[in-house]
Amino acid sequence: MKNENITRKIDRLISQEAIFSYDSTTLSPNTIRKNRYHAPVNHTINQAEILVVTSYPPRECGIATYSQDLITALNKKFSNSLSIKICALENGKDSYDYPGEVKYRLDTSHVTSYLDLAGKINDDDHIQLVLIQHEFGFYKDQEQAFLQLLYELIKPVVVVFHTVLPHPDARLKLEVKNIVAASKSIIVMTKTSAEILMNDYGISKQKINVIAHGTHLVPHLSEMFLKEKYGLTNRKVLTTFGLLSSGKSIETTLNALPAIIKQCPEVIFLVIGKTHPEVVKNDGEVYRNSLIEKVKELGIKDHVKFINKYLDLPTLLEYLQLTDIYLFTTNDPNQAVSGTFAYAMSCGCPIISTPIPHAKEVLTKDTGIIIDFKSSKQLAEGVNLLLNDYPLRKSIITNTLQKIVSTAWENSAVAHAMLFQNMSGNRIQLQFNLPEINLSHFKAMTTEFGMIQFSKINQPNIKSGYTLDDNARALVATCMCYKLSREKASIDDIGKYLAFIKFCQQPMGNFLNYVDQEQNFTEQNNDVNLDDSNGRALWALGYVVSLKDILPKTIIAEAITIFEHAMLNMSSVKSPRAMAFVLKGIFYFHKGKKSTDYLELVQLYANRLLGMYKHESNMIWEWFESYMTYANSILPEAMLYAWLMTGESIYKDIARTSFNFLLSLTFNKNGIEVISNKGWLQKGQEAGQFGEQPIDVAYTIMTLSKFYDVFMDEEYHKKMEIAFNWFLGDNRLHQIIYNPCTGGCYDGLEETHVNLNQGAESTVSYLMARLTVEKYKNEQ
Repeated sequence: MKNENITRKIDRLISQEAIFSYDSTTLSPNTIRKNRYHAPVNHTINQAEILVVTSYPPRECGIATYSQDLITALNKKFSNSLSIKICALENGKDSYDYPGEVKYRLDTSHVTSYLDLAGKINDDDHIQLVLIQHEFGFYKDQEQAFLQLLYELIKPVVVVFHTVLPHPDARLKLEVKNIVAASKSIIVMTKTSAEILMNDYGISKQKINVIAHGTHLVPHLSEMFLKEKYGLTNRKVLTTFGLLSSGKSIETTLNALPAIIKQCPEVIFLVIGKTHPEVVKNDGEVYRNSLIEKVKELGIKDHVKFINKYLDLPTLLEYLQLTDIYLFTTNDPNQAVSGTFAYAMSCGCPIISTPIPHAKEVLTKDTGIIIDFKSSKQLAEGVNLLLNDYPLRKSIITNTLQKIVSTAWENSAVAHAMLFQNMSGNRIQLQFNLPEINLSHFKAMTTEFGMIQFSKINQPNIKSGYTLDDNARALVATCMCYKLSREKASIDDIGKYLAFIKFCQQPMGNFLNYVDQEQNFTEQNNDVNLDDSNGRALWALGYVVSLKDILPKTIIAEAITIFEHAMLNMSSVKSPRAMAFVLKGIFYFHKGKKSTDYLELVQLYANRLLGMYKHESNMIWEWFESYMTYANSILPEAMLYAWLMTGESIYKDIARTSFNFLLSLTFNKNGIEVISNKGWLQKGQEAGQFGEQPIDVAYTIMTLSKFYDVFMDEEYHKKMEIAFNWFLGDNRLHQIIYNPCTGGCYDGLEETHVNLNQGAESTVSYLMARLTVEKYKNEQ
């Protein structure tokens, strides 16, 4: 809020510089259970224990694998606030040597085991919530005992239905309704399953949560490289995988292969996976042997390969990444969801599938092909269409990856954790784990010349060329890395990005921004204002100089030379953000050189910004312009630097006032929502929605850090953590923006999805934000 004092200070300083303007644009639980349910204690829980009742590896079962993947993701994201333990389901026949997270076991074949388990859970003060993975086969012949377990539990229960059968008879309908009545919440994996529960079972919508089957993030390695690795060079690869049983209907593909081979002789069909243990117990290898015999009958042995073993996850994902078409041919119309199907989509495989609910929900003409059950003719036609149309196949891959990105296990973990928090009445306080610092994509985007501008998903697009902007930010990020780690390799990269900035400097000291892949300056340099790019370059150069005590003298001397040459003609700059970046550069330059050079320019720029502030601000709009666009936080940050360099308290006052105003517009119940690039915020109007860019979140974090360091206001520290969590999934869509698999950062948060490309701007911005919060991690 402005006061008379601030106004007088503005007037005094404005008299030294004219004002400049610049244009940039069910059922309820029964009474008995209600009476037994413990009322929540009104305190938060630092680390809440969640007990997951499920089959679990080394037991070989799709739900066991699902649970392990989910728990791994939860531990990676929330191990500081959640402790995940397992109650392993066993069938009385087999006992397993489980890992340490398995706390209890339930023999599903014995009635007394259910009540014993309920007693143990109720007496265990650590357990805050019970998550039960439900499949009808788990509790076959013991349905009443399972229901009694649910009603005996005094802890909140969430049940995950892996199968939801449509058109139930009276007995099944009653069974499901009783399970739902005994649970505090229900999870299903498709919208179709949710609709069946509501329409066929009469379950309240409020009790149902749809959390899609998780998928793995993959690095999208070269298909050619992987085919060579696995001896499949020059082959067109069709794949299916999973525990083998007759329900997979592998013969549907075998019968289609002769027609496929006729058009594509290099095709090979991989059948990956052991026979299901229950099938082996009951029938031995009868089904697998029948398939081997069919291969012989059809004369296609050179085109079929059975990989009869369990593949570890990295190997399986590599097989899927080299796959040209994934085939899912189950003959069970009631199979609600398939983990194998989800894994294939996560690897970008074009998919041909029979019409299970999962497939009908995610496959369209843009993402795959749906065929009738057991239709070898349709399968052959679909395979031949895709194998003979490479552009169509590539388009499907891109569309599939965009469709599936929201279902990454990391996003599934966020959705589950938020549900746990809600079920606890917000007593569970979620704290996102800081990801390890991962430079893989950052380095992949860098050539011997500099940082490439754009990326197609996570593959650097050299045709996009280079920019001064990206290389200046890369220089800052690499210096931050070196300051933290002192790794010698960073010195070479610092020299590389510094050399790029020097390459862009012109004889008059100014910089050009756009460079093509042939290292030529492009015409775009003549079409746009380059002041902001010049300002960013000076920020980067100043930051290098500030590290004179740890960087080689040759690098410091080069940075000083480039900086001083660039400063010769900077007094005419009027762009507010360009001036702000230059002020930031001068601040760091002074830290390193310990000089008072450029203080006149500091005051000139600061007074121009003050003039803009006086011209535009009022009681409800405390800002420098009549709009907010990109990199907004750099303006109050620059005023803070101006105060630190000159001691003029008015600069400090305006820095805090304008920054707090910006924070009031960008922080809300969803966390942080930066100004949308789909429609800049105009004074007196509503903010545009969607189009949130990682660079603006990163700049906000860096500004919060500086304000916190100076003023030690805990609110700045708190908002810094909230803002960083935006990258980790605490945002409007509850989806990760940072990709921990590649080390890259998605290019933006749009209305309904993230932009899958991981270009230089977003990736470097994330890295700067991550390195900024690193110094505070012991304070969390």
